[in-house]
Order: sequence, then C-alpha cells, then structure tokens
Amino acid sequence: MNTVTAETVSVTLLLGVLAFAVVRPRGLPEAVVAVPAAVIVVLAGAVSLSDARAQLETLLPVVGFLAAILVLARLCADEGLFTAAGDLVARVCGGRTGPLLGGVFAVAAVVTAVLSLDATVVLLTPVVLATAARVGARPRPYVYACAHLANSASLLLPVSNLTNLLAFTASGLSFTRFAGLMALPWLAAVGVEYLVLRRVFAADLAAGAHPPEPVAERPGVPVFTLVVLALTLAGFAVTSFAGVEPLWAALAGAVVLAARALGQRRTTVVGLVRSAGPLFCLFVLALGVVVRAVVDNGLGSGIERLLPEGASLPALLAVAAVAAVLANLINNLPAILALLPVVAAAGPGPVLAALIGVNLGPNLTYVGSLATLLWRRILRAHGVEPELGHFTRLGLLTVPATLVASTVALWGALALIGP
Repeated sequence: MNTVTAETVSVTLLLGVLAFAVVRPRGLPEAVVAVPAAVIVVLAGAVSLSDARAQLETLLPVVGFLAAILVLARLCADEGLFTAAGDLVARVCGGRTGPLLGGVFAVAAVVTAVLSLDATVVLLTPVVLATAARVGARPRPYVYACAHLANSASLLLPVSNLTNLLAFTASGLSFTRFAGLMALPWLAAVGVEYLVLRRVFAADLAAGAHPPEPVAERPGVPVFTLVVLALTLAGFAVTSFAGVEPLWAALAGAVVLAARALGQRRTTVVGLVRSAGPLFCLFVLALGVVVRAVVDNGLGSGIERLLPEGASLPALLAVAAVAAVLANLINNLPAILALLPVVAAAGPGPVLAALIGVNLGPNLTYVGSLATLLWRRILRAHGVEPELGHFTRLGLLTVPATLVASTVALWGALALIGP
C-alpha cells in the first residue's frame, strides 16, 4: 500500500471509530468498531505488525492502570465516599450558592486529581445533582463545574487522566517532579474556571438555595476508604522512585477495598470486572493501533513541521494551542498519542505543554474528550439535557484563558525548579 492510500485508509478508520464513540448507536461499546479498525490497518499494511505490537506493549501498563483506578473509584463510591462529600458540602454551604459552588469545585478538583476524571464524571456528577436538588439550587453551575473540572483539574498528577499517564511515561519525570511542575498550571486552570463560571452563572447563583433538610441518618465518613486512598496516593510516589509502574499501587488499593467489599458481600467478582470497563480498555488499545497508523502515514511529520522548537514561552504556548485544536478535531487521547513522538525529544517542557492543550482543549466541544461525552450521557440519564450552545459558549470563555494561564504557569515552574 502506498503512503497516500495508507494515510487515507488510516484517517478514515480513525474518524469512523471516533464518530461511533460519539454516537454509540444502541449503546454498543466503542470496541465494536475500534477492534476491527485496528485489525484492518494491520492487514492493509498501514502499520506493521511489529509496530502495532510495540504500541500495544506501550499502552498495556497505562490501560491496566485505567482498569485498576476505575475499580478503585467504584469501590469508593460504594463505600459512600462521594455521598458523604456531597452531604458535607450541602451542610457547610448552609443554603448559600457561592459556598456551594466553591465546595463543588474543591471536591471535584480533588476527586479528579486523585481518582481520575472518570470518577468525577460518572460518580461525582450524580451526587452533585442530588446535592443541588436537596438545597433547592439550580443545578447548571454545579454540573458544568463537574464537566469542566473533569478536564481542567486533571493536570496535577500522572494518575489524574489517561493522557497524563502517557505523557508521564514520555517525559522521563518522577511522580513528584511531575506533580511539582504541574501544581501551578493546575491551580491556574481551576482558578480561571472558578472565576468564569461564577460570572457566567451569576443569575443561577442569584436564584438562591435553602439549608438542607435534616435527615434521619447522616452519611458517615468512610475512614477506612480514606486511609486506603491516602496510602495508594503515597504508593504512586513510592513506585515512581522505585522505577515501578503506578499500576501496582492502584492495583494494591483496589485489591484491599475489593477484598473488604467481597468479605462483606457488598459486591461480586462479576461486579468488580464490570467496574474495570474491560471493553473500554480494549477500545483504548485498539484506538492506539489506529492512531499509530495515522501518525506513521503523515500526521506525525505534519505535526513536526507545525510545532516550534525549544521550550521558550512562545514555543510552549504554540504547542499547547496546537494540542488543544488537535484534541477537538480527533479527541484528546489520539491527539496526545500523535503529539508525544514529536515533542518528547524536546524535553519535559513541550511534553507538559502538549498535555495542557489536550486536557484543557476538550472543554470547548463535546467530542474533545470521551469523559465529556460520558458526562452528557450521565446528565440525560438523570433527566437533565445539556445545551450544546451553552457548553460551546462557556468553552470559548474558559479554554483560551485557561490555556494561556496554565502554560505561563508551567513556564514559570520550569524556570523556578527546572525540568
């Protein structure tokens, strides 16, 4: 197969896989189309079998971590962690919408950073909806905060997002170094999001709320779960220093909570397997092969010609902007897979700038992130219809501002503490 044909086939299949992931007809899993597409690019010669195998070997630890963190997040939800957080925020806000929005921001930022963006979208969003209803507040500011922070607040740790794990591997940084460099960009993104959402949703916040009604039995704080989470987070740092994949720390935390839940008969082995999202993990692996074919047949060289060299502030801003645009064109996961082979050689700075772009860019459109698509489905399942126009207008206000603020913060962090 010549290069032009291989590029055409690869791009067509990638767009088809992403379109299916957006629409998901009859609720079919994304892997239904992604796996055959991966087989086709290999059989057609768009990517060699050895390159496809190398891509899978690169992605396997990342996907294994994804499965472990999904199980961990689900078990935390089953233990009542998110419900207790929602109850605490409702009681502290005392019927005041400003503190309620601040509380949702704080909880969503921490949940996203520690348990990944999927936990915020799937597990926290329904709790936030219920909390808003409990105090009689209009839900829009709070559910949009969940959607935006699922992307924006995923900058902090290597474990906060699947894109982070890929960038973390390519950057050569330790867990604590990564977190140290991304702390300022994370704070900048969350801060800008808070200021913009408070202004945009001023009318909803002004509508007010009321103190939560007393309940017969208040949700207890799951202390054991919090301790396991804290130890798991510490384990991420320890495994990084030891040169071990963070998968094993996540797996250890999941095993502890799973063993407890199984012993108390609050879950089953089948339930645990389902919570790991095996078909979604298979989709990620297959998507990686298709993206490798697209990169090898033209996209990689195109990106290389487009991106500037070096780690100056203008160069970092350009990398972040290109990454954000690419995420909205082909989704953030394929975008980071396409960008990393190009930016990794330039050092940690451009890698982290690309990560800022692919994590913040998806707040502009639904298709930029699978998590955002999932958020939309969660709202519909709870009888709330998100507005495309409102989502896009909000993104136009937040994405450029957060991109610039976070990238400047990254440049400052690199200057202060070095790459």
